[in-house]
Amino acid sequence: MSSFNRRLLEMIPRRSFVQGVAAAAGSAALAQSKPRFNIVYLHSHDTGRYIQPYGYAVPTPNMQKLAEEGVLFRQAFDAAPTCSPSRASLLSGCCPHSNGMLGLAHRGFSMYDYKRHLAHPLRSAGYHSALLGVHHIASNPALIGYDRIVRPKSQRVEDVVPGALEFFKTAPRNQPFFVDIGFQETHREFRKPGPNEDPRYSIPPNPIPDTPETRYDFAGFKASARMLDGAVGEVMKAVEVNGLAGNTLIICTTDHGIAFPNMKCNLTDQGTGVLLIMRGPNGLSGGKVSDAMVSHLDIYPTLCEMLDIEKPKWLEGRSMMPLVRGEAKEINEQVFAEVNYHAAYEPKRAVRTQRYKYIKCYDNRRRPNLPNCDDGPSKSYWLDKGWKDQPMPQEQLYDLVFDPSEVHNLTGDASKAGTLADMRKRLDTWMRATDDPLLHGPVPAPAGAVANDPEGISPMDRPVPIPKI
Repeated sequence: MSSFNRRLLEMIPRRSFVQGVAAAAGSAALAQSKPRFNIVYLHSHDTGRYIQPYGYAVPTPNMQKLAEEGVLFRQAFDAAPTCSPSRASLLSGCCPHSNGMLGLAHRGFSMYDYKRHLAHPLRSAGYHSALLGVHHIASNPALIGYDRIVRPKSQRVEDVVPGALEFFKTAPRNQPFFVDIGFQETHREFRKPGPNEDPRYSIPPNPIPDTPETRYDFAGFKASARMLDGAVGEVMKAVEVNGLAGNTLIICTTDHGIAFPNMKCNLTDQGTGVLLIMRGPNGLSGGKVSDAMVSHLDIYPTLCEMLDIEKPKWLEGRSMMPLVRGEAKEINEQVFAEVNYHAAYEPKRAVRTQRYKYIKCYDNRRRPNLPNCDDGPSKSYWLDKGWKDQPMPQEQLYDLVFDPSEVHNLTGDASKAGTLADMRKRLDTWMRATDDPLLHGPVPAPAGAVANDPEGISPMDRPVPIPKI
């Protein structure tokens, strides 16, 4: 048995222990720390890796500059390719079924204990915390635990950026700060394409076919990415002009893949692959590029190491600092991801190694869950061509070396029987170690939560209360 699997098996189920003793112990440990730098957490909506630093024809010069000055992680993944679960996992350091964010915050889901959120232990360590813009992990942002909440009139960049600029002007100089700045971009509805996003010279992402409709759709994404990049540039400039750059860590990422069919809310790399750029102290500089497989869950323990503080007991990730220092080529044998509720219930799990991806669905559906794909021209094109009746396998195994697009399912290939058994075991080991509710049947939802009918078409259809399980 690998050391990683042994560590998983030794985990203690969290629901009773973590919410009390571990949370208090983690905060107490952080209170003894001596923080030495500010933290700026910049995050976008539905961007995946479709930006310039990852080689795509989506001009984002400010994020390119950030990458050239910091460290870019080319193989970064979220813990869930859906909005609230992804964000809650990054900020709590544990997966959705451990932190409780099993669905979308505006549909009645929440974390089990908001004291797991990074803002709480950082406050104990002497940090001033602030929230500006998108958070999407609580019905009321006051529940999260920030010292200061700026409420712009919208979550679009033009309304969030002014508050961010004011924050950097007035941020306390006698204590470090943690500021969470979230942008609506690049969520649908996309911005109207401008002169630099001519649809005639755009190409949609794999797996979307190249048609006039889909080219226009992706041109809209590029226009939204342009707006996002401008906002990132404004934040970077504000950090500089206010004399904060030398003592500030910038973490720039997104929640999950882009809002196109078979991407967002899917467990292929098109759904779980995310941009991750970090610039700051302790070697996070110089235009380094890492090909190591990392997870959003690794950010919290990375901060613990950088700040020389004890890791809370609930953390499921590993520090990325050995990668930054050049001491290791990998920190993870595998990374995991999950979906429970998005617009509709769609329980599924995945494990990824450098070579293989294994996905298992638990709802016995044989057709696509259409409400879990955002509406748009590309979705309409697929629907017109019969997407609703396309088969959906319950198990998927992909060789990421010879099939990086994850289209050739190998579960029926006798030559891969050993690999399939190994990947099944990896997933089962993780689910048992983290006390996954799927082991006991359908995932229960909190009272009052709502969801769409999986047999529907659009996430904009009226949701209904989720029956008690």
